[in-house]
Amino acid sequence: MASRTRRHAAAPARDGLRRRRLPLRLTLPLLLLVALVAMLMLRGYVHSEILADHRIQPEAATGKVPEKILDGGPVIDTRGGRTTSLGVPDHRLVLTFDDGPDPTWTPKVLDVLKKHHAHAVFFVTGTMTSRYPELVKRMVDEGHEVGLHTFNHPDLSYQSEKRIDWELSTNQLAITGAAGIRTSLFRPPYSSFADAMDDKSWPVTEYIGTRGYITVVNNTDSEDWKKPGVDEIIRRATPHGGKGAIVLMHDSGGDRHQTVQALDRFLPTLQRQGYTFDNLTEALGAPSASTRVTGVELWKGRAWIFLVSASDGITGALVVGLAVIGALVISRFVLMLLLSGAHARRVRRTGFTWGPPVTEPVSVLVPAYNEAKCIENTVRSLTASEHPIEVIVVDDGSTDGTARIVESLGLPGVRVVRQLNAGKPAALNRGLANARYDLVVMMDGDTVFEPSTVRELVQPFGDPRVGAVAGNAKVGNRDSLIGAWQHIEYVMGFNLDRRMYDILRCMPTIPGAVGAFRRSALERVGGMSDDTLAEDTDITMAIHRDGWRVVYAERARAWTEAPESVQQLWSQRYRWSYGTMQAIWKHRRAVLERGPSGRFGRVGLPLVSLFMVLAPLLAPLIDVFLLYGVVFGPTQRTIAAWLGVLALQLVCAAYAFRLDRERMTHLISLPLQQILYRQLMYVVLLQSWITALTGGRLRWQKLRRTGVVEAPGGPVPTQRSRRSSSDRRPVA
Repeated sequence: MASRTRRHAAAPARDGLRRRRLPLRLTLPLLLLVALVAMLMLRGYVHSEILADHRIQPEAATGKVPEKILDGGPVIDTRGGRTTSLGVPDHRLVLTFDDGPDPTWTPKVLDVLKKHHAHAVFFVTGTMTSRYPELVKRMVDEGHEVGLHTFNHPDLSYQSEKRIDWELSTNQLAITGAAGIRTSLFRPPYSSFADAMDDKSWPVTEYIGTRGYITVVNNTDSEDWKKPGVDEIIRRATPHGGKGAIVLMHDSGGDRHQTVQALDRFLPTLQRQGYTFDNLTEALGAPSASTRVTGVELWKGRAWIFLVSASDGITGALVVGLAVIGALVISRFVLMLLLSGAHARRVRRTGFTWGPPVTEPVSVLVPAYNEAKCIENTVRSLTASEHPIEVIVVDDGSTDGTARIVESLGLPGVRVVRQLNAGKPAALNRGLANARYDLVVMMDGDTVFEPSTVRELVQPFGDPRVGAVAGNAKVGNRDSLIGAWQHIEYVMGFNLDRRMYDILRCMPTIPGAVGAFRRSALERVGGMSDDTLAEDTDITMAIHRDGWRVVYAERARAWTEAPESVQQLWSQRYRWSYGTMQAIWKHRRAVLERGPSGRFGRVGLPLVSLFMVLAPLLAPLIDVFLLYGVVFGPTQRTIAAWLGVLALQLVCAAYAFRLDRERMTHLISLPLQQILYRQLMYVVLLQSWITALTGGRLRWQKLRRTGVVEAPGGPVPTQRSRRSSSDRRPVA
């Protein structure tokens, strides 16, 4: 771990550098987020969940449609300014299948066609082709023709030319990627016979011709989509008097078992009557409608199919992840509610004691680096303690006169120990070496205690099995929006968690703001370590592994100053997240060990990994799928599900606030916290993961404090204090 001396010496010059680097630090997480959103957008797009229009508009007049089109055949050619139509010769049938390919019914249709040596034309949509490209390739390989049926199946009569171009080009792109061909056949959605052409559909047909496509409607409709029965489908699909026909059927859009059964009887019956089943160009004696594609266009099509496949795969993985996070979130909430309630009942029952009252003096260690704005409030709050203490302020090479401020106060029982800047763990170890007593309280230089805090914090040491105690850290500057959100997080996410972990005997962290230790427990594990950036989590895990109990004292309240800016919050949580990962990795061998270490390794480490690392990393899936569901549907069910999760969180938060005797009014901002604040925490954790996986090193970053926090019921600042910190205000 790099020396804090070098880091802090260069702090003024590096602050601006860090600000300039912040966008670079966010680049990879943002790129991942953008890629994820792009994949989900693509997935929604190809699943017809966006831009789809499945409505048929009323028919219009026919005054603009040429009579020869209305009275002509089902093949309409408007290319190059032509206005011609063609019919199929007698005893020639062109079977056409719309809306596919379908993974269930298209293979069955293809099997029946192959069985009876028949060809057909499949008018495929871009959405289905993108999802099932192998079926389109099979169609082409087995000699069938493929035509466009738009990408999303809208009624083109009511679309702009730009939208029409987009539907055609994207549909063509999907076919090229699937089968390596380009087709000139097109069938508009909701089309019927040629005599049904009206003043809305005819301009579309003309425009389609300018794009090089032949429009193919039909003159025999099996109406198989109505599922009228096999016999009725055959009857409606059979032309009269040996005439040729283009027959409309469907291989997608629902249950098509009647279509498959009818086809298996229809083909041999009409073949015996002298009919042949050809592709459209075969029936017309025209050149093939398909041309092979090579070069850039082919690779664009293949890239499209690959991306669609990848989006489906990623979405599938995300759905699994969502199921996992859902189970984890619900499990965590249930555990928190049950176990935190059990903890509260245990420690609040009449006559409960940890053991004999602890009255012996305590050493309070205050590591301080450039805490001039906060240190007076911190030290004065300690001198008002109801428990006998000595206060040791370890000045870790401050450059702002922190040590001089403490010495000038002349408070009894307060000592200052100076050292060259070496980091918080070294400062705590230095304080421990100078401590007179066996019980040691550790706090941050920006934290203030209530008069009863130390007394409440050390009472659990009446139990000789207890090696460390976590106090109840509170946000003092909760009057800002960020502060209010952190207040909710501290009460619900930290203190409710600590109650749960206390019952499970695997408390992961003694907060640096308020914690107490037996000196013997610290010495047995080698004191504070600088192996990680979360020295409080590291030492807590080490004490667990050494066989000591770690408990939570709810009445030992400490008021700390939470970061008030996004950048400061980012720096703090980035260090916490990365440090926690380091601590888990450092103590990973506990999983395989025996005794207390093995118990913590097989109970504590998995819970910490699941609830503090994995679950927060996957939790954004809830919000991602909220946005996905709102945009692509089903909107109402999606919003209802999200509100259900929010309600569950609100119940837990309200319960936590009740246990901590906090006012419920702060919970008004909980929905906004879930939408905004939580997203920042996600990105922080993701950045921590990336730093860990890439082998990067995160340096300690000193947070800028304002000194606004004072303990409720604590001493009134001196006149000198008021002059030096005129903006301080009580928070209670």
